[in-house]
Amino acid sequence: MEAKDEDVRLGANKFAERQPLGTAAQTRDYTEPPATPLIEPSEFVSWSFWRAGIAEFFATLLFLYVTIQTVMGFKHGVETTKNPCPGVGIQGIAWAFGGMIFALVYCTAGISGGHINPAVTWGLFLARKVTLPRMVYYIVMQCLGAICGAGIVKGFQPSFYESHGGGANVVAHGYTKGDGLGAEIVGTFVLVYTVFSATDAKRSARDSHVPLLAPLPIGFAVFLVHLATIPITGTGINPARSLGAAIIYNKKQAWNDHWIFWVGPFIGATLACAYHVIVIRALPFKSR
Repeated sequence: MEAKDEDVRLGANKFAERQPLGTAAQTRDYTEPPATPLIEPSEFVSWSFWRAGIAEFFATLLFLYVTIQTVMGFKHGVETTKNPCPGVGIQGIAWAFGGMIFALVYCTAGISGGHINPAVTWGLFLARKVTLPRMVYYIVMQCLGAICGAGIVKGFQPSFYESHGGGANVVAHGYTKGDGLGAEIVGTFVLVYTVFSATDAKRSARDSHVPLLAPLPIGFAVFLVHLATIPITGTGINPARSLGAAIIYNKKQAWNDHWIFWVGPFIGATLACAYHVIVIRALPFKSR
């Protein structure tokens, strides 16, 4: 019980607004909680803090392992069978990314918040949902997990990995860097906006009669964004995913446009945070 109390008090989901409010009628009694402090020294002596980063590491590792294997598997299938319908491959890849996010967010939401993406962590930091040290810690662990996940794939089948692009994100032939940047901004906006909406406790209080499993819309958003943007950039919307694949593949084409897969997601996450906080929740940043 003591560990659970510590999770609530110091964990990634430490928001008073997350407490059950019962019925929609209680929305009138809803009180916006204070913003999370920029730095909270007590985090550093809490096992919940360190455990959350470990959870982010392993979740991102598993995410990269499964999704990169899927990307390369479909590329191999198209090349060897001369598949006349490559759209089937795109759907399969999209399901792999969306399904893994659904599963991993479900598994880690109660431990770390289930970010598994530096852009999501950045957006939640801007909304003052996580502290600065937690944001930095999460992003480092996510990137390390992504590198290890991609490394495991290469370690199992190095020649196959090299010959099928290593799952690295690049701007596809026929599209400009601006096209790629725009796709990453809009795609990440959709994802982070969905994260804010699916985890909005005030909305949960108002619509408490409508059950919502938060990982489901988040995973579905990832699925839909991949359907739209795989032909343009291979779909990044997750800087850790792009970095892990680029480092392990380590070919020139993987680094040429790599900045797009950091700048785009962070801009998209910033816009999603601003839209949610200022427009949807009508909370000026100065009050946060």
